Amino acid sequence: MGTVGALVVAGSARAQSALEFFMDAEEGNFRGPGSREVAPQYRPQDVDFDGNEQAGTIVIDVSERFLYLVQGGGRARRYGIGVGREGFAWTGRAYVGRKSEWPTWTPPPAMIRRQPELREYAGGMPGGPQNPLGARAMYLYRGGSDTLYRIHGTNAPWTIGQAVSSGCIRMVNEHVEDLYERVPVGTRVVVRA
Repeated sequence: MGTVGALVVAGSARAQSALEFFMDAEEGNFRGPGSREVAPQYRPQDVDFDGNEQAGTIVIDVSERFLYLVQGGGRARRYGIGVGREGFAWTGRAYVGRKSEWPTWTPPPAMIRRQPELREYAGGMPGGPQNPLGARAMYLYRGGSDTLYRIHGTNAPWTIGQAVSSGCIRMVNEHVEDLYERVPVGTRVVVRA
């Protein structure tokens, strides 16, 4: 499961059409031979880390397409990510305000205006393998308010290393599950260009 061709196991033809449209538009259609494999540099690994963030902080390097979970002692756990496409990228500080397993996906009004086919999901799409948020989501907050940005899984792993999202940070489902288990609500997040 999890591929565009198998996105909808059950549901209406209209739902399948809307999801395929969403995936094609939001994912940039990055498909081809071997595209479902994640390049070795984007697989989780412990690496040297040069920064002054405290252990337990998430540092997202948008230009390099990596998320680091700082471990301290000059080390971090590094994951490959997909980031916001031009016009949707962002930088700054936030914190994990809440976490969810197999989260419901609700396209924001601006996305529905860009892609009217998603209107039927305005009330939310239940979590599951076809859901664009994937297996886990960490909701980013600033000053007590939801930023509407997330660190989440994806059912389109071939987009890791690409700038294709509407601003959220996406990870391979297995990788976001690993990160999810390592960070509590309240974890600081730094997003760098």
